[in-house]
Amino acid sequence: MIYFKAFLVGGAICLLGQLLMDLTSHKITPAHILVGFVSGGALLSALGVYQPLVNWAGAGATVPLPGFGHALAQGAIKAVQAKGLLGAFAGGLQAAAVGLTAAIVFGYLIAALFNPRGD
Repeated sequence: MIYFKAFLVGGAICLLGQLLMDLTSHKITPAHILVGFVSGGALLSALGVYQPLVNWAGAGATVPLPGFGHALAQGAIKAVQAKGLLGAFAGGLQAAAVGLTAAIVFGYLIAALFNPRGD
């Protein structure tokens, strides 16, 4: 059942992004979607709304872009509680460090192994 929940929530997030691009005559670009979804995930996390969705849908809520915003916000909140206001600057990156490192390393490996065509 967890796979179904993850598919349902992750698919809904992707559908929302696609609808935003398609129904606005491409005035909302993928860059707007990225910033909006990450910011929205952080805001919903700070309001305490996103964690119940993560608890219910698992990877369906943590893997898409709002999940990254949620991870940044939770890291910042925990670091502020532990280290004070200065924790807000490092906490988000510490919480998302593994995912960011994996993206950089695997992106580099794929770029080194394959020769992209510039068609």
